[in-house]
Formats: sequence, structure tokens, C-alpha cells
Amino acid sequence: MKILLDMNIPEVWEAFLRNAGHCAIHWSRVGNIRAPDEEIMEWARSQDHIVLTHDLDFGALLFLTNAAAPSVIQIRAEHILPRFIGAAVLETWKH
Repeated sequence: MKILLDMNIPEVWEAFLRNAGHCAIHWSRVGNIRAPDEEIMEWARSQDHIVLTHDLDFGALLFLTNAAAPSVIQIRAEHILPRFIGAAVLETWKH
């Protein structure tokens, strides 16, 4: 799975997901850290990546634009570091 990590996702997720066999890159490595959500979504769509975010705006943007891609995975938890929820996230993706 090719995953683009939004700015609100800690960079530690990049190594965690790569170690789990996924292609992961943090937005700060490929784009302007102040880029609007629309730019991040367009990059993910053009590069065939899924957006991993903690931000509710991405799902709303996907809905409002009636777009079919990119897919958006939202993490909604108090502690979003992989050491707290990483195993559960990976387990969820298996199903």
C-alpha cells in the first residue's frame, strides 16, 4: 500500500509503516508544509497514494468534491503514535 502521511501525522509513522511492508512518505518530504488540503489530495491522487490523516477535513473534501480518489484513512484517537495504536491500525488493514 502506498501511503501519504498528512502533516498532522507524526513522522515516526513513516518508518513504522515501511517496516510493516508499506510504501509510506510524509508530506513534508514531498510538498510545502503549508500546502492546502486540496494540494495534498491532488498529489496523493496523481501519485496513487492513500492519505493517512488525523484531520476530518480530508474526508469532507473527498465527499464535497465527489471524487473517487484518493482514499483517506482517518485516525481518530487521543494518542496517535504507532507505539499506542500502530498494531491496531495494521490489523485493521488486514481485513
